[in-house]
Amino acid sequence: MIAEDIGKFGTYISLVIVHVLLFRYFLEGLTIRNVDLFGGESPDQDKLFVVALEKWLEYIVVGVALIVCAVLEGLPLAVMISLAYSIKLMLVDNNDVKRLASCEIMGGADNICSDKTGTLTLN
Repeated sequence: MIAEDIGKFGTYISLVIVHVLLFRYFLEGLTIRNVDLFGGESPDQDKLFVVALEKWLEYIVVGVALIVCAVLEGLPLAVMISLAYSIKLMLVDNNDVKRLASCEIMGGADNICSDKTGTLTLN
């Protein structure tokens, strides 16, 4: 659930950044390259489309890289938050937990064997 939220947030941010880069490219075209909105650029008309396409693909690559980085950086955070939440729930049940990894290990247990006193035994 947390990992999905992190992925969605990273996707939204990368979409905003790609749109900002495209808007910046449009503004640079109006100010620096002297693009006429109705007539296009006057010098090098044949290479204009290729150069613009290369820039736009570069912006899309930046957006995809941001999504990948956001998801990969957010997954360890999601694991730590979920383990801390499970420790909190175990403390409500009066189970003292010393390490975060023990919650993950106990979550994968199928059978728990104990004797009369409640001591966990091996085999």
